[in-house]
Amino acid sequence: MATEPEALSLDGVDALYGDSHVLHGVSFALQSGRVLALLGRNGAGKTTCMNTIIGFLPPRAGEIRRCGKPIARLPTEAISRRGIGLVPQGRRVFPTLSVRENLVVAERPRAGAGTRWTLERVFEVFPALKEREHQVAGSLSGGEQQMLAIGRALMGNPRVLLMDEPSEGLAPMIVADVGRTIARLKEAGQSIVLVEQNLKLALDLADDVVVINTGRVVFTGVVADFRKDEGLTAQHLGVF
Repeated sequence: MATEPEALSLDGVDALYGDSHVLHGVSFALQSGRVLALLGRNGAGKTTCMNTIIGFLPPRAGEIRRCGKPIARLPTEAISRRGIGLVPQGRRVFPTLSVRENLVVAERPRAGAGTRWTLERVFEVFPALKEREHQVAGSLSGGEQQMLAIGRALMGNPRVLLMDEPSEGLAPMIVADVGRTIARLKEAGQSIVLVEQNLKLALDLADDVVVINTGRVVFTGVVADFRKDEGLTAQHLGVF
């Protein structure tokens, strides 16, 4: 019986900013319906990895595949059409557009089977956004903007969701809300790559862990194996 291809895979990916070599032969795979936590210190290359997957930074070498089909070096719009969505670091909502406009502008049909994300469904998950439907996004709180950034990505009906530091700069109560939202997406079968400095949040949500240090993968495995290796967290994450 044929095995199902990975939702997303990277194989020997190198990426550079000018002459600065940031990613060195990065390889890992995200299985369908699972959450993969991509961990590392600040400057380790996590955001560069996300930018390379979504097409902001074409890889210099290696291959990226979405469900077995190559997507590396395609324009970002084409990668999005192939089922990859991004919740960017720093949220980056459109500040002069209303909440509703931020969501509608990102709407895209869902390819393949599965429940489609609609405006109504996003408002069901984020009732605070429904209450502020006609409010300009720039006037929302940081937590509300994060919810909007997640909702906007979901409106693209992605098969793979890239989440870059979703808890950054948020109050603990709002971080808990973000965590519950990601858990709900996971329960619905969403495949997620999660970059997150909040180690407890990441490990509570993730099935699998990849750790990178100075642009190289230094650990790949399930969460249980990662938790057993205290030396790994101390050496590569600065956590004791």
